[in-house]
Amino acid sequence: MPYFSVIIPLYNKENFIENTIKSVLNQSFTDFELLIIDDGSTDKSVEIVKNIIDNRIKLFTKNNEGVAIARNYGIENSTSNFISFLDADDIWNIDFLQTISHYINKYPNQFVFTTAKEIETKNSSFIPTYSIKKTSTCEIVNFFEASNKECVLWTSNVVVHKKVFKQVGVFDTKISKGEDTELWIRIGLHYSIVFIWKVLSTYKYDKKSISRNSNYYFEDYVFKKYIEEEKRNPALKKYLDLNRFSAAIKCKLNNNLIQFKKLKSEIDLKEISFKKKILLNLPRFTLLILIFFKNKFVEFGLTNSVFK
Repeated sequence: MPYFSVIIPLYNKENFIENTIKSVLNQSFTDFELLIIDDGSTDKSVEIVKNIIDNRIKLFTKNNEGVAIARNYGIENSTSNFISFLDADDIWNIDFLQTISHYINKYPNQFVFTTAKEIETKNSSFIPTYSIKKTSTCEIVNFFEASNKECVLWTSNVVVHKKVFKQVGVFDTKISKGEDTELWIRIGLHYSIVFIWKVLSTYKYDKKSISRNSNYYFEDYVFKKYIEEEKRNPALKKYLDLNRFSAAIKCKLNNNLIQFKKLKSEIDLKEISFKKKILLNLPRFTLLILIFFKNKFVEFGLTNSVFK
């Protein structure tokens, strides 16, 4: 049995997938299997994968059903105790798995591990700001408290023990937007996170990507799942309100004022920053201008968000 199972969901990434795969195959820690789940690609992605010969690669092809189902398919077919994900356009540093294995051995009673990342734009690269106080080479943190700025977990730098999925479940296939973040919430309710300060992965920033889209935010279904839990858990409530804030801003941008007002009414305004309160009350036109400049600032590494 390999030590790690690495899962890459693949859909039409012919310009990126070769470099992503090579960043896995070139790892200094070599005891892993690489499961590539092709989710019905229509470009040359599968052809590129088939031309890479390595007995650790397992290619699965299926009809297009979305990234959540693809990742779950990878989990189901994995044979290792430790599961790692990598998006098909992102990159690992050569010592990603080696470093994770070191901390797994150092903290045998921890089951969720992650690292700092680098964000690469077409003009620059930068490390996002985390809401974590640095005291050592790594920190054991509460997911919600550690994610007030940059989310501490991300699908290209998280390693999770299989027992975690057995307890909290896998990606919720009913969710079309933010299914990864919703899984992190379930994990955060039961497990602490080992956050490693070393930058070991690179996120390829694309302002046109789905996660940057103004239609990409939690649906009501996600918030309703945690109505009772957030009453008992202030850290969860604050984290969900940050997501409500983001969703409310995007609803205003889309002229969906009914949903905007609903989301705003659910936010505990006493617990959000003064800047966020101002942003919630700005007219749509002003927000559109800020979004334009935000994208420009991110491209040059000056900030990773206007809204944080």
